[in-house]
Amino acid sequence: MLGAIAGDIIGSRFEFDNYLGTDFELFTSECDFTDDTVCTVAVADAILTGISFERSLLIWCRKYTPPKGGYGSLFARWIHSAAPEPYNSFGNGSAMRVSPCGWLSTREKVLEYARLSAECTHNHPEGIKGAVCIADCILHARSGASKDDIKRLAADQYGYNVGQSCQAIRQTNTFDATCQVTVPQAIVCFLESADFESAIRLAVSIGGDSDTIAAITGSIAEAFYGIPEHIKANVLSYLPDEIRCVVTDFEEGYGQ
Repeated sequence: MLGAIAGDIIGSRFEFDNYLGTDFELFTSECDFTDDTVCTVAVADAILTGISFERSLLIWCRKYTPPKGGYGSLFARWIHSAAPEPYNSFGNGSAMRVSPCGWLSTREKVLEYARLSAECTHNHPEGIKGAVCIADCILHARSGASKDDIKRLAADQYGYNVGQSCQAIRQTNTFDATCQVTVPQAIVCFLESADFESAIRLAVSIGGDSDTIAAITGSIAEAFYGIPEHIKANVLSYLPDEIRCVVTDFEEGYGQ
């Protein structure tokens, strides 16, 4: 899950000010965690404590209102509703927060928990598919699958176009926060990368919803490459103590 948080923090300053290159400073005073981190931590905390994903998201997101960048309008309404109900979303929020589910012990649990983590808000089939696909990619990446294996998984089982290139995406990309667009883009950035850092740099460089694309890319890249210690240390320095505690407890509990 720390890979998703790293992508979120590094990409945060480019979400509304895209930079179409890879030659940027990773960490500056303009970086911060956003809703992507808060929601990812909520999913991890639900797994750790056994409370529902809905309840955990409500607790964490009501506590951090609003983080850098704020919440999407429909999700914000859900957070503050007296009786929150799923709202048929296919936004990429389901995929950006799902990474903790990818570290569960069996594929059956990974897929089940990914679905549950999505459908409390994003119960549109595309919203659920985006989350389940990313969790499945994480599972495969940490289990020794090759990039070709992961590419085939995303294309054949989930129907995503991952045959495009970062350069092609970069030339035509616009801000689009749907799973249908950003999930395959994030997977392509991972597939073209050489290590964790280059994966995040590529994710930022294609423009669009930079922090969320980088969070999704980072979640797979962490499972495949691991995260360099200097990046871990910088990421943790941006986080409040209670969020760092969840990250630490989750890593200790699920063997990252």
